[in-house]
Amino acid sequence: MDRYDVLIAGAGPTGMVLALSLAKQGIRVCIVDKADGPGTTSRAMAVQARTLELYRPLGLAEEVAAAGRPNPCINLWVRGKRRAQLSLRDAGARLTPYPYVLIYPQDAHEQLLVRHLEAAGVAILRRTELAGFEEMGDYVLARLRRASGDDLQVEARYLAGCDGARSTVRRQLGTGFGGGTYDHLFYVADVQSRGPAANGEIHLSLETSDFVIFLGYDDSGRGRLVGTIRDAHGDADALSFNDVSHRAMASLGLEVEQVHWFSTYRVHHRVTDHYRKGRAFLLGDAAHVHSPAGGQGMNTGIGDAVNLAWKLAAVVRGDASDSLLDTYEQERIAFARKLVDTTDRLFSFVTAESGFADFMRTRIAPMFASAAYGIGPVREMIFRILSQTTISYHDSPLSSGAAGRVHGGDRLPWVLREGLDNYAPPGRIDWQVHVYGEAYPDLRAWCDRHGMILREFDWGAEHDEAGFARNAGYLLRPDGYVALCDPGASAQALEDYFCELDYRRFRMCQPGPAAL
Repeated sequence: MDRYDVLIAGAGPTGMVLALSLAKQGIRVCIVDKADGPGTTSRAMAVQARTLELYRPLGLAEEVAAAGRPNPCINLWVRGKRRAQLSLRDAGARLTPYPYVLIYPQDAHEQLLVRHLEAAGVAILRRTELAGFEEMGDYVLARLRRASGDDLQVEARYLAGCDGARSTVRRQLGTGFGGGTYDHLFYVADVQSRGPAANGEIHLSLETSDFVIFLGYDDSGRGRLVGTIRDAHGDADALSFNDVSHRAMASLGLEVEQVHWFSTYRVHHRVTDHYRKGRAFLLGDAAHVHSPAGGQGMNTGIGDAVNLAWKLAAVVRGDASDSLLDTYEQERIAFARKLVDTTDRLFSFVTAESGFADFMRTRIAPMFASAAYGIGPVREMIFRILSQTTISYHDSPLSSGAAGRVHGGDRLPWVLREGLDNYAPPGRIDWQVHVYGEAYPDLRAWCDRHGMILREFDWGAEHDEAGFARNAGYLLRPDGYVALCDPGASAQALEDYFCELDYRRFRMCQPGPAAL
């Protein structure tokens, strides 16, 4: 019987990113999927800035950014005229190396992830699905069903359910999936178009309650249309692009010349009650689903994967106790609930049917958006929300302290100074300490003794502007979030942190009762 550290059910972007991150940290993984191969249609399109930041330590960011199309603007249209425009480059230039929404079709994205998995020595078991599992004390015994009809048993220390909204893992765990299903039938179409909106940017029509958004692939009119179908009768699978209301498209000044493919689907808004039960975890659509408004779904699943991967790796290696894994649910479920609520409200607003709703969409919303986009801090906040760079873990037991305007649990503020990028990945996925200024001798000695990565940056006005305190110590988790802020940058603060966390690799004390 084959034995693995982690068995991953589902080889979509979430499952593949989890497998790749674990493999790069020396963890033996098995990933299975019932499909013959990667997806062949461009489902999820938007790759947000925070995802690209998380991709840097995995060696993916620059390749993904080069393969996709950086989309620098979001345009709001009413009655055939552009009423507002948000320049993402202006809004995010000081915040991230990636101040845009990257348009990168999911089929190409998955093929790239497959190549990187193969380079890391991980092969996906295709035409194979998880049929059931049983927890056996210190491991999971899983039954895999092949397309040929025969079953295979494998053992794994942990099981990750990345198997979508109809998750087998979630159903067997019985963790629930509270929420509902939208009344609206969605459509998605890959089209060739022409008109003023066929310029490779993002365009949203507020003309009617027929929600429609166009995501440009290139400058020549190729792109993705996502919208709703009103009064859909009969079999949804029998509908075609001709059944779609073209009024909203016309309000974009968009004329569709050719439809390359078209599909309809229902959208749910649900979050599971628990992300962990015993040795099994839920990630991505298996844990949360919501409307496509904002292009957040795939990015949230990838965020789940990166958050869980370093914790699983630490526990499997024996660096930390199993209780570290409880922080995965603590940190990710709150964001998922907020995201589902936010996208639900946004979608309800753009699809509401009434004269008052039409007035708000076509008159008030564009006027408000235009005024708001003219205010720098408002522009930045809109970008932060869209890009997922607002995600923080302030309430996590892994987050402690404050130095300057930076707090434990923050996403590390990004600074580029004199060509030095504080997001530049180190040689391995691991903890690291940053000092903006000069590190004290005892801190240097502690980092040398424990093999901790220490990065010192010559102090500059850019660091002060970003909120750092000069000569303070910032302990970063392997996923790049700030764990500990220490104004005194002392070795003792690090020792106390890891002792309380019961992180065995770095502590030299006996853990006390406050340890996780």
